[in-house]
Amino acid sequence: MLRNLPVNDVRAVGSRDRRQFQTWLRGLFLPCVLLLGWEILSRIGFFPPNLLPPPSAVLVTLWELAVSGELFKHIGITLYRVAVGFVLGAAIATVFGAITGYSSLLRDFLDPLLQSLRNIPSLAWVPLFILWLGIGEESKLALIAVGVFFPVYLNLMSGVQGVDRKLVEVGKAYRLTDFQLIRRVFLPATLPAYIVGLRSGLGLGWMFVVAAEVMGSSQGLGFLLIDGQTTGRPTVILASILLFAIFGKLTDSVLAAAGQRFLNWQDSYSSQSY
Repeated sequence: MLRNLPVNDVRAVGSRDRRQFQTWLRGLFLPCVLLLGWEILSRIGFFPPNLLPPPSAVLVTLWELAVSGELFKHIGITLYRVAVGFVLGAAIATVFGAITGYSSLLRDFLDPLLQSLRNIPSLAWVPLFILWLGIGEESKLALIAVGVFFPVYLNLMSGVQGVDRKLVEVGKAYRLTDFQLIRRVFLPATLPAYIVGLRSGLGLGWMFVVAAEVMGSSQGLGFLLIDGQTTGRPTVILASILLFAIFGKLTDSVLAAAGQRFLNWQDSYSSQSY
């Protein structure tokens, strides 16, 4: 494929790949140093093994769970819950964020109520959803969707409101229809804020899934975390936390990369190389 590209394009692709690899290595540096220091301090007895076992013991626990097949069931159901809850919450938030940002009348009616609901703690929703939806998957997905909803809604609404008024006036001067105005002016201008909202919502989705899996669940990383606490197994607790960190980072990276493809037209500071 690279043979058909001009020499300058091939060099640009190679330079971009090198920068991405260097960024990846830099991101790994600090976690590796912390894990190494943690392992050394645990081995010399600085950290009590019953409170903070070494990373090697956590990896052994992960291996044992993987060999038994239990680990993949927990990972699979948690990924399913986060994915479905994220799609539901983001879809509803996109509708409400767009209409409240675009229409000042709807914003006056809807935004005060939504801003009030945004300040309700996640665990406060648990008994209500159990009462309404039972302890099945519906209540868990609803709780995750609530967590995803508010960051996406707030960022999109703020992004629409923050569109440069001069751009809108130019669009109207060229007699653009409402649909054309949204597609050519509002959509490109609000896309960066919308992507930030999606990433923030995804992060809260991973946080809310822990509360969701406390609701009578027998599978999932949140259940594994609570099970490690009740049975006094710190390696299981740390293994669950480690998996949350890994999969949270991986899903965020995928979303960030997808968002970057939609924003490659931007001549932003981060796109410069020094």
